[in-house]
Amino acid sequence: MTLTRWTPRRDFLGIAEDMNRLVKSMFDDDASEASFLKGNWTPAVDISEDDNNFYLNVDLPGMTKDQVKVRFEDGMLSITGEKKSEKEEKKVNYHRVERSFGRFERSFRVPSRISANKIDAKFDKGVLTVTMPKAEEAKPKEIEVKIN
Repeated sequence: MTLTRWTPRRDFLGIAEDMNRLVKSMFDDDASEASFLKGNWTPAVDISEDDNNFYLNVDLPGMTKDQVKVRFEDGMLSITGEKKSEKEEKKVNYHRVERSFGRFERSFRVPSRISANKIDAKFDKGVLTVTMPKAEEAKPKEIEVKIN
């Protein structure tokens, strides 16, 4: 049996980061990025954009694409799923359990300037990537400046 030195500072920093993320998501003034949390755990999400698309990357380690559902309705993109706990053995004593299991749901208000019928979702190595193409009118346009 190996003993690991307990460092309370590390545990409290992790809790502080989780709380900061939760509070920011609940009280963010920008409704287009608001995230509504439901379920037993909350997978981490990155949202980004380039000239042509918005991207949403969700960390779902240990899950398969069949355990995840992506839905777009009325300007809201929802991701739901359930991560099942591994089968517990009666003779095993756990000293620490940090991995999360159970049902989750994340919902995000999506900008109206996307092509909803072209939204695409891919699942690779435990990461769900949702690509939301921007509508043509939302893409940046270069305007020639005329000099008199």
